[in-house]
Formats: sequence, structure tokens, C-alpha cells
Amino acid sequence: MPSSTSRPKPKPSSIRVGHRYRANRLKGPYDAIVIGSGIGGLAAAACMSKLGKKVAVFEQHYTAGGFTHSYDRNGYEWDVGVHYIGDMGTSHTLGRRLFDHITDGELKWAPMDAHFDRIFVGDKQVDLVAGPEPFKAELVAAFPDEASTIDTYLDYLRQVSKAMPGIVLGKILPDLAVGPLAKITKRRAPAFLNKPTRQVLESLTSNQELIAVLTGQWGDNGLPPAQSSFIIHALIARHYLHGGYYPIGGASEMAKTIMPVIQKSGGEVFTYADVTRILIENGKAVGVTMADGEEVRAPLVISNAGVFNTFNTLLPKTAPSWDYYQDKLTTVERSMASNCLYIGLKDTAENLGLPKTNYWIYPGPHYEQQVQDFMDDPDANDIPLTYISFPSAKDPSFAERYPGRATIEIVAPGPFEWYAEWAGKTWGKRGDDYETKKERYAQRLLTKLYQKFPHLEGKVDYYELSTPLSTHHFCRYSQGEIYGVAHTPDRFEQDWLKPKTRIPGLYLTGQDIMTCGVVGAMIGGLLTAVAVSGLRGLPLAKKMFLG
Repeated sequence: MPSSTSRPKPKPSSIRVGHRYRANRLKGPYDAIVIGSGIGGLAAAACMSKLGKKVAVFEQHYTAGGFTHSYDRNGYEWDVGVHYIGDMGTSHTLGRRLFDHITDGELKWAPMDAHFDRIFVGDKQVDLVAGPEPFKAELVAAFPDEASTIDTYLDYLRQVSKAMPGIVLGKILPDLAVGPLAKITKRRAPAFLNKPTRQVLESLTSNQELIAVLTGQWGDNGLPPAQSSFIIHALIARHYLHGGYYPIGGASEMAKTIMPVIQKSGGEVFTYADVTRILIENGKAVGVTMADGEEVRAPLVISNAGVFNTFNTLLPKTAPSWDYYQDKLTTVERSMASNCLYIGLKDTAENLGLPKTNYWIYPGPHYEQQVQDFMDDPDANDIPLTYISFPSAKDPSFAERYPGRATIEIVAPGPFEWYAEWAGKTWGKRGDDYETKKERYAQRLLTKLYQKFPHLEGKVDYYELSTPLSTHHFCRYSQGEIYGVAHTPDRFEQDWLKPKTRIPGLYLTGQDIMTCGVVGAMIGGLLTAVAVSGLRGLPLAKKMFLG
């Protein structure tokens, strides 16, 4: 197995989606500019294209997709954020309808195993199984005295789902209507809706192992249950209630199948297209300034760069409401940062017995204490969350595209502060100390893998660890945060996290205006398209939300 410190500088991936930006390749005028090609930005652009709008999407990375892009190295391919998607098994769910809409039905899906998530809490193992009845049966088998608790829990998920239309509608209604709607929504919503997840579950049961299993997907939003809103917990749990799915052809198929829809109305997705400033004239957003000095103008500017980047970096201090948004940024926090170990093996997933099941590994049920202990002393304490994913097993086309090869990904917490001293150095050239630090953590994650799959020891052909510095370099999240704004109860009280900003012509989209996750960010894109389109967007909203 090669040592990471002896490896040559990694070469950029050959998987490229999008057209390389040059000022002379612009074919304006454009009806709108989208900053950032994450799934929220792509969805907004594709929905607008379907309404006849010509949209330019500017992506600073060498490939489009944001956290939905894939990359290859040394004969292997990995996704960086699309580990699994829920609600793709039928055409009538909102997520599936929206994907079909923005890809013209070109994106195809493969189901994972029915036992899609395997939760390890210390020595206890419990599977999350696709389908409400099998899901319940598996939990009751593991916790036979908690059947009524599990029934109540599933009912709580349904109640959150029923409350969501009011919250979603509040994102796009005119300001005058939002206040009355908010009052009605709050009155009708269950009292537990936006309470901390742990508080809600501890009102149902004192069984900490059951609570740990029910919240075993907390890595999907980045906050342990005492800190997260029950809204995000319930949305994620219900999203996967009918199982997990994976895009056939890999994560890059998302951007690849959306891009032609954007192009149909004359739009384009540009890569290496670094936006440095939002242009403000007479109090309105009128375009953007590119890193090469080019000014590109459009009557609408949609930022998919996240609220911190939008209001701290891209918006000039002379813009109207700049002080207002600086104040608002103090009301939200950045989400978790992580490390990811990308592993390649010279054999097929089938031969190696790699499952179509995600592994969530925890040292015990007391998640918050374990996280705190680890952050206080990472060398002396166990890793509080280890997530193992097997993309080559999930994608039925992988064996054909990469014969005799298989891949694994392991995600675990990795605070930005661990790597801050190297933050100013160039990607791939951060020095031996940085590589040594990465290697130590990589070995700890490999040990976790071998504990569950001992037969893989000695079979790893290649591995590399990404850190929050990689997230900053490729996705421009300056603290390496992977879920944008943290999904605390306070976050869901912020009425400014919506598409329309106080600055005429400037809109937001993506995971910060709705929720994290591919479908959450994609719905953010839909909401933005509806918000900028006015009455013309109503049929789109009706088609997507009501079918």
C-alpha cells in the first residue's frame, strides 16, 4: 500500500461537466446569472430555462455540480457528496418529479439494498429498512418494549411532513402575506416541530440506544441530536423511509443530464468561471464581475454560493442592506466540516462482497459527549462518527466503466481548525507535515473499515484523504462546512433565509434557503425559479408540489 507522503502531486480529475469560461464565449444577453453550479443553482437555471429564460451559470471549479460532482484518480472514480438519495423509487414524489423535470427524464436510478443504512451503536447493530412497515418491524425486533414509542415516532414524522407546506410557502410569498401565514402555520404546527431533536425523542422514551438508532443518520445534516432541529431530523428520516437510491453512471450524471435543459433556451454552464463581485448600480443587482475583470450583466443575479459567501465576499459594502445582512449572518452558524477517505481496490464490488448498504459507526449512544470528547482530545478518544459508503456497489454501471475495480468512501468529522495552518498553501503542495497529519487520520479510518470488513485488509490499492481545505478549494466553503448554514432550531426561525433578498434583482438559492441534502438544495432551486418568475412560476409550482 503506497504511503501518502511518498505520492506525487495528485493530478486533476478528467471528469469534466460544463464549458470552460472565456469572455469571448459568452453569448448574452442573459435573462439571469447563477453563481455556483451546485444542485440548487442547476435546478434554478433548468426550471427557468423550461420557462423560456436564457441563464448563464458560472462555476469557479473545473467541473459543474458542486457537492454532486464526481472525480477520478489513478483509475478510480468517487462521488464527493451524493452517497444516496431517497424518494426516487416512484415518479410521484416531489424529489423524483423535480429531477425528471430538470433532466427531461434522462437521469436514472438504482435502488440500494432494502437494508439501506446499518447503524452500529457500540456493540449493537440495527438496520434501517425500506418501507414504513419493514422499518417499524426491524426496530421493534431490536427494541420489543418500545413498539408504541416507534408508532408515535412515525406519527411525529408524518406531522412534520404535514407542516412543511406552510413553511415552504412562506419562502416565496410576498412579504405582506408572510406574517399572517406564519401565524397560521405556527398555530397549526405540532408543538415539537422546531424543538431540538433529542428533546423531542426523550419526551417519547428514555431508551438511549433507541434514540441513538433513530438519530443514527445525524451525519446527513451534520449536527448531533441535541443541537439539530427536529424539522431536519424528520425530513431526513422520512426522505429515506422508502429506501435509498443511487444515480446510474455516478453522481456526475446529475449535472450532465441537467446541462442540456439549461442550454435549450440558449443558456450555458461555464466552468473556471470565477465570480468576484456582484455588480450593484442604483441600488440594484445588475450583473457580476469575473476574475478576469469582465462584467457580465443581467436583470437577475441568483447566488448559489451560500449566504456567508454571498453577503461577506460577493456583495460590495456599498450595497443597500449590507449592514442588515451582516447582522443576520450573526444569527446563524456554519455547519460541520469533515474528512473523507477515498479508497480504490483492484477487484469488483461483487467479488469483494461490498454491500449496497451504508455503515454508520458510533462508539456508543451518547453522541454529543463523544463529539465533545473527540474535539477536546482527538488522539485520546474514539472517532464519534464514521460513515462508510460503497459507491461502486450501488452503481450498476460502475463495473462496466471501471472493470475489475471497486471504491469505498469513509466520512468522519474533521474540523477546519486542525488544518488552518496550511490554509494559505496551494492544493497538492501543502508539505510533508500536512500529509503526515492526513496519513495518521487515514490509518484510523482504515482501521474502522477493517474492523467491519477484515477481508479487505491488504487489498487496498489506493487511498487519499480530503480535508476541509479541499472543501474550501473546490467548493469555496471557507471553513470547510459541507451543509451550509447549520440546521439548528434558530436557523428555522430566520425569515431572511429565502430566495428574495432586500436588494432588488438579487436572489438566493440552494441549501441555505431550504435545507441541506441534494433534494433539499434542489427544492431550493425550484423555489427560487418560482420566486423570480412571479405569476409565470405558479403552474411550475403546482406541477412540482401537487403533481
